[in-house]
Amino acid sequence: MLEEVLAALAPRDGEIYLDGTFGAGGYTSAILKAADCRVVALDRDPTAVAGGYDLVAASRGRLTLVEERFSNLAEALDGLGLQQVDGVVLDIGVSSMQIDQAERGFSFQKDGPLDMRMGGEGPTAAEFVAALEEKELAAILRTLGEERRAGAIARAICGERAKEPIGTTARLAKIVERVLGRSNDGINPATRTFQALRLAVNDELGELARALFAAEKRLKPGGRLVVVAFHSLEDRIVKTFLADRTRTQSGGSRHMPEQEVAPATFELLSRGVVKAGDDEVSRNVRSRSAKLRAARRTSAPARDGDPFAFGVPRLPLHGLIGGAS
Repeated sequence: MLEEVLAALAPRDGEIYLDGTFGAGGYTSAILKAADCRVVALDRDPTAVAGGYDLVAASRGRLTLVEERFSNLAEALDGLGLQQVDGVVLDIGVSSMQIDQAERGFSFQKDGPLDMRMGGEGPTAAEFVAALEEKELAAILRTLGEERRAGAIARAICGERAKEPIGTTARLAKIVERVLGRSNDGINPATRTFQALRLAVNDELGELARALFAAEKRLKPGGRLVVVAFHSLEDRIVKTFLADRTRTQSGGSRHMPEQEVAPATFELLSRGVVKAGDDEVSRNVRSRSAKLRAARRTSAPARDGDPFAFGVPRLPLHGLIGGAS
């Protein structure tokens, strides 16, 4: 959704933009070409950062690339001596190059270690599978993967790990396939299980909520927030956040008068969600599920936020990741 992102971000000369999900550098490159501006790009994946060094060199000082989670964008900006930016863009989810690298453990189509970490820190998916109790594992598969047979899959995983640790993507995928059978729609039966584990391992929903709060604090008045999500769980958090931050009335009734609400911190740039056009979908099937939401920062003071109040589920992770249980 490159064209739609640029239209919403509207880069201008002399301004500073933050690309919170650098990946292969697609958005960053386009922003630098669209205007004589500066970009601060973040990625928690050291491989992605290393792959961007050529673009940094070619930018002639207009691009700064930082290995950092986008939820820590405020700390990244502080490290560069920057207080505010004119735009923030986030493209949520796993990147194609991460999926394509078997050794990263994201794909059930390529055998590799059951890792799934976007960065190099924290427990792997194999450690999640080994540590969680059956009911806890089922809760994660049901909540983050929206897997209807989460209980049966969790039971099978726990039975197999008692025989031998589950350390590879192929073994986990086969366990799930034995429970669900082969699909007639062409979708691998392990898709939802892998999605759930990836979201849990990387605390992706919590990261997203914290990034939205941080962007609110660091965007200048008039600055633009652009978020592209590919899954309903992620899009729901963005939608809920923007609905709360653009609300100007409490929705009172004749039985209960309206209560005063805090001034809106954002104004929507478009009603509803923006989706990829037919041409892009024909070129890139993945864009079919992309949903773009964008808003302009007002001058109202930023507010504090609780990720759990914006759709981040409470999960029984027992300290496997910080703040997620």
